[in-house]
Amino acid sequence: MNFSPVLLAACAVIATAAAGFAAEPTRDDLSPKDRGRVTAVTKPTTDFSKAERFEANQAGATTSTADINRDAFSHFSQNLSFEQEESFKLGNALFRKLWVSSPSSTQASDGLGPLFNARSCQSCHVKDGRGRAPDTEGEKATSLFLRLSVPPKTDEEKAKLASREWQNVPAPIYGGQLQNRAIPGFKAEGDMGIAYEEVPVELADGTTVMLRKPTYTFENPGYGDPAPDILLSPRVASPMIGLGLIEQIHPADILANADPDDADSNGISGRPSWVLDKMSGELVLGRFGWKATMPTIGTQSAHAFAGDVGISSPEMPYPAGDCTALQPDCLNAPNGVQAALGDTEAPDPVMPLVTFYSQNLAVPARRNVDDADVLRGKQVFYEAGCTSCHTPKYVTRRDAPDEIHAFQLIWPYTDVLLHDMGPGLADHRPDGDADGFEWRTPPLWGIGLTEDVSGHTQFLHDGRARNLLEAVLWHGGEAEAQQQAVVNMPAADRNSLIAFLESL
Repeated sequence: MNFSPVLLAACAVIATAAAGFAAEPTRDDLSPKDRGRVTAVTKPTTDFSKAERFEANQAGATTSTADINRDAFSHFSQNLSFEQEESFKLGNALFRKLWVSSPSSTQASDGLGPLFNARSCQSCHVKDGRGRAPDTEGEKATSLFLRLSVPPKTDEEKAKLASREWQNVPAPIYGGQLQNRAIPGFKAEGDMGIAYEEVPVELADGTTVMLRKPTYTFENPGYGDPAPDILLSPRVASPMIGLGLIEQIHPADILANADPDDADSNGISGRPSWVLDKMSGELVLGRFGWKATMPTIGTQSAHAFAGDVGISSPEMPYPAGDCTALQPDCLNAPNGVQAALGDTEAPDPVMPLVTFYSQNLAVPARRNVDDADVLRGKQVFYEAGCTSCHTPKYVTRRDAPDEIHAFQLIWPYTDVLLHDMGPGLADHRPDGDADGFEWRTPPLWGIGLTEDVSGHTQFLHDGRARNLLEAVLWHGGEAEAQQQAVVNMPAADRNSLIAFLESL
């Protein structure tokens, strides 16, 4: 019997993923002595009478101690050299750069679209912070957009998904993302419609909290009716801080927390997301994105340039961005490739500089770590079981490719794993290894500064939660027990829990 190369690749990928659980993962970057030190320092605390040593510097030597204001997420890692500061600032300029349509007299700045969601990275990640849902009816979304796909139908599509060559099946006509803007002479793909329903949650002390439940629709399609089985998933832009440190958490430390079959029967069954790194051809851990579909910051940046702005790069050499074969005018539109500069609209060193910038946006120092109310909230956080997914701390790889992120004690509060968050948060759209109920545990560092930086307090993958308590109460599935603990706790403990989160 003959098997296609795609199916053989799929089998190899699945076998490799399974092998990741065959033996206890160990860190190959540490000596036995260092391994013991790391185990000791990352052990969860049981003493909530005082702050832990180094806890205020939650991103190790990279932690920013600058004043807290709207720029709190825009400072560079504090251990950069003078030369590295220059690379950071050049990357910052490219991150803020407004791209224009082609042809243009502004060489090396054209190539926008033809279909797009934003003209710059900063347009979505305003002040390097968290995006938001539209505030008013009729406002065109910028930092919240819809991912698109359809269920697989053919054997070829299923094989591409199994091999990780694809993470989902792009929607006919509209591709992988609804692009609600277009350059002159083109129609946008459509608009995102949002309708909210208020859902009451009764707390044990008699308080009623109203949750905002959204429903999303594809409005005003510009290129014909979307497929009847199209799947929609809203995604809000995530904060940019601490990404370089998340990238340098050793895979063994992530896999050590994975329990896909809930072998310990605690109700938590975190799963790693395995991603095919197309640059290396290797199967690696997904760490970035709401469903952990991106393996590196460089890949995440290249996909955002292509999908959000319509700018090609060496990793994503598609000048027409997310345009599909059923949008021929879009595919054939002039692009911004400048032969004298390279084969793409963002040739080297554009993407390396943007990547360096994204890796080195510093996490601000904690506030009020010794405050009695914050310490009580930390204890409540631990006792409620929130650390089952929001793993407090790690020591990054000793063999990180640069000294900036190497061997740092960090406190991101994430396990970087996929979890079933229940029907309330389900988008019913598989993406890579994540099914329609699963989301990656987002890091919590910096969450208490959302209003300072972004001017709002919207949380979760689509900004539905209007404050931190609402975000907690939306938890379900594997986090149902933790959510119920918050529902049933005294108001004083609940307030202390929020004070702790606001200190991060």
